[in-house]
Parts: sequence; structure tokens; C-alpha cells
Amino acid sequence: MRTMTLVLTVLACVLVGAVSAAEPRPNVVLILGDDQAWTDYGFMGHEVIQTPHLDRLAKQSLVYTHGYVPTSLCRASLMSLVTGQYAHQHGVTGNDPPKGTPREAMLKFVREAPTFPRLLSGKGYRTFQAGKWWEGSFREGGFTHGMTHGDPSRGGRHGDEGLKIGRQGLQPVFDFIEASSDAPFFVWYAPMLPHQPHNPPERLLAKYRDQVDSLHVSKYYAMCEWWDESCGQLLDYLDQKQLAENTIVIYCCDNGWIQQPDKPMFDSKSKRSPYDSGLRTPIMIRWPKKVEPQTSDSLVSTLSIARTVLDACQVPPPEKMAAHPALLPSAKSSPLFGETFEHDVVDLDAPAKSLLFRWTRDGDWKLIVSADGQQVELYNVAADPRETKNLAAENEEVVARLKRQLDTWWPGRE
Repeated sequence: MRTMTLVLTVLACVLVGAVSAAEPRPNVVLILGDDQAWTDYGFMGHEVIQTPHLDRLAKQSLVYTHGYVPTSLCRASLMSLVTGQYAHQHGVTGNDPPKGTPREAMLKFVREAPTFPRLLSGKGYRTFQAGKWWEGSFREGGFTHGMTHGDPSRGGRHGDEGLKIGRQGLQPVFDFIEASSDAPFFVWYAPMLPHQPHNPPERLLAKYRDQVDSLHVSKYYAMCEWWDESCGQLLDYLDQKQLAENTIVIYCCDNGWIQQPDKPMFDSKSKRSPYDSGLRTPIMIRWPKKVEPQTSDSLVSTLSIARTVLDACQVPPPEKMAAHPALLPSAKSSPLFGETFEHDVVDLDAPAKSLLFRWTRDGDWKLIVSADGQQVELYNVAADPRETKNLAAENEEVVARLKRQLDTWWPGRE
């Protein structure tokens, strides 16, 4: 199988030779947004939403403005991030199992997977899970510490106790870091923000209520700033404890969101869709004195994060993760690929039965093909970032070329 994503090439060039055995291994903090559009940040050009803390992080980071998740539904997206594999490879294609199947049946996938927290834990890292985590207890993913207990008899579906983080402060994260003075640490910080329920502090809602006609949109905008404040608290803590210099901070979002103005639901072209409003996310990497702050328009995928973290932490990646190398000294970009599936898994052992769409982006072109092959959409996302004009009919050769690439990657059938 060919390399299926343009990985973090600029970071790779910096990482080669950057870490020696004599230097302390870096800490890693992964900050994961939840249901936020790629446009909805100050540093990405939004004219209303204010995100001063993430804007500051962007100025200190290598920022990929054309980052993508391989699938636009949270559970599958996060499982891909933690394993460096596509959903059709790791098996978790949807949020919930088939009707009548116990939720525990889906845990077989994470138990078999070489997650990068498990690999870090095995090499002396203290690893902590906080926030969104679908795969049972934090221990199922290989974390040494965490908040999610994963006991269905005690309630919870996608994080239980872990979902208190962020909305109720960050003290558990701070306590973990404080107790990690004798070992390098990894933090998975994935609060359900700005995810629904959209119940921002009144001070923030009042700020946006006067700027937007829709109450639902103003609530969402206020949630984005509340999320930014939470990120700022974590980043400020690293500064106060003098940990920032030897800590890699990585930021991305699990999937996108377009808030409908007339009801508290997302637009159908965002979350769970094959469109950029559901798939695209800025990816930021801050590593002082190792990674030069700059902005890149290269195409990158969150699939590359697992391998990148392992390389930076001097932990050998498993063969399954090697398909998405973090170090790729190539001047030519590889296309990105992805897939979207049903919300509920149709068959735990047959990913193709849940498939809705496959997609690929190569340069400025984006091809979307439905599972049955009947719906074909082609967009020039540079000229049409909202994907409003389907150009498939007048660009048959481009469609044919991209479809061959898509079929070579994964034909979408068992």
C-alpha cells in the first residue's frame, strides 16, 4: 500500500538529529478540540470569534492550515489519531455498535491496537487521559493514569468522569503533571469543548449575543472562546512551572462543525460528512528551540501525529504505524485519503458495510465518491473552499485519475 498521507515534512527536517541520547526526553501535551470548524479561530481569520490563547500558540508553532482528519466522526477520528491507522484498518468506524450488541464488544479493537500512549508507557513515560475517550477505561488505551473508568454500570458512554475536565477546571491534569517530576509525561487533553451542550458562561454569551442574530450561533461562538480560555489555562501552567521549553504541544480538532442558525444542530455538510467543513482542522506543533514557528499550506493528516510523537520521544514505532512515517524527506506531496461511515456500526468485522463515502485530496483537487459509486463530486478547494460547485462533469480526466488513486488506497469493499 502506498504512503497515504503527506506527513509532517517540515517537522521531520527539524527532528532529524534534534534529539540525542544525552538530552532529556520531551514531555508531550496533545490538545484536542471537539466539534469546531477549521475556520473558527482568530488565527484562521474568523472575523467574530476571539481565540487569543490559541492565536498566541499559533505564533509559537509550526501551523498546518490544511490539516485533515481521516474521518469526520469523533470516535473513529480519535481512534485513528491514537493508532495512526484508518478506520477501516483499526475497525472502529462509528460511535456505537450495531443495535443489540453490547458496547464492550467494540473494545476488542483498542486492545489489539498499538496505541502510542501504550508504547510511551512501555518506555518509561507517565501517560494521562483526560476528556473524551470512547474505548472503555483509560487502561484499555495503554495510559498509566486517567479519568475515564469505562464501567457501563456506573454510567457514561464516551468519557464518563473524564468529561468533567475543562468545563470544571483542569486540576486533575495539573495534579498529574505535578506528580510527574521523576519521569517524562504525556497528557491527552480532550475536553468536550466546544462540543454540545452549548452552555457557555453568561459573560461570554453576552459578548456574542450582540454580534450574531441567531442565539444558537452566538452560543457556539461563545463556546469556542470558552475552549480557548481552557487551552490558555493549560499553556499558562506549563509556563509557570517552567516546563514549556521541553514540552511538545500539539493541537488539532477531532472533526468540524457548522452551527445551524435556526436550531441547536450541526449542518449536514460538516460533522459526519466528507466535506472540508467536517474534515479539515488546523494542526499546530510547538517545540521551543526544536521546531521553527511558521505557517505551512502543505496537506497533512492527524494520522501522522502518532508516529511523530514516537519519533520525538525516541520510541520505535510498530510496523502497523510505519505506513504513515513522520519523516519523509520528499519534495513531492502525497495525496490525502479518508472515509466516512454510518454513525452506528453495521458489522463490527466488516468496515465496508458501514461505508458512506471515500475521499481524496491531491493538490487543489478534492474527489468524493459514495460507497455505491453513484455519487461523484469534484471540487477545486483552493478556489472553492466551501465546496459549492461540483466540477466532476467538466473534468473527467481528473476524476478518473483521482478515482484510480482512491481505489489503489482502499476500494471500499471487503
